[in-house]
Amino acid sequence: MPCRTIAVANQKGGTGKTATTLSLGIALAHRGKRVLLVDTDPQGDLTKSLGWADPDSLETTIANHLGAVIEGEGADPREGILSHKEGVDLMPANIELAGMEMPILMAMSREQLLNVWASPLKADYDFILFDCAPTLGIIPVNAFVASDSVLIPVSVEYLPASAMVGLLNTIGRVRRQINPALAVEGILLTLFDSRNNLAHEVEQTIRDQYGSACRVFDTVIPRAVSAAEAPSVGASIFAYDGRGKVASAFERLAEEVVCRG
Repeated sequence: MPCRTIAVANQKGGTGKTATTLSLGIALAHRGKRVLLVDTDPQGDLTKSLGWADPDSLETTIANHLGAVIEGEGADPREGILSHKEGVDLMPANIELAGMEMPILMAMSREQLLNVWASPLKADYDFILFDCAPTLGIIPVNAFVASDSVLIPVSVEYLPASAMVGLLNTIGRVRRQINPALAVEGILLTLFDSRNNLAHEVEQTIRDQYGSACRVFDTVIPRAVSAAEAPSVGASIFAYDGRGKVASAFERLAEEVVCRG
């Protein structure tokens, strides 16, 4: 099976992007898939959530690799990849990535840098997942260019229509101009509270509004205290509350993602 690359993105913060990247990645590993998670957010939340509490102390991060690509240095793309005890690998990020924005903007083929780094790694993995920062800047665009598809987590706490339009427009531009194969993997409804009427209304609105143009996953990720607590101890929801409803939901999501491929 060829490697599938998926960017997890939404320029709105607080939609569960990092939790989705981490939990989907580990759920895919449970299914015997070789998975690389790539933190492309200078905040390093994915890196911290997997237990590396001080990303700024790490010697090699994605920033170093992007710098090497810009300079044309033949660095080993595997250098700095960390192995997590739950069966996934991680290319970490830290605040140095924020300082890469201007060098990337000044670089030749600036949208292709992440793709140049990631391409040789596709032979080693079944899935590469990029956790994107909550912007539509040059680094998330790099992730879109390096990806086969974009998975969009959307919190059902508010109507996200305007943010969705901006993101879908950006995906459309990348598809037209740089990566014609880029697809929407699907819209994932997150932080769902079944007791809340608004959550049901927002879910229905999103399915009605976007369901004909792109896939809205059947799986809905529920809100749970355990999911909020897990990152603070550097563990996934599976290690923290493996029998809970959030872990079960991510196992179902992994099944949907695998079955589509």
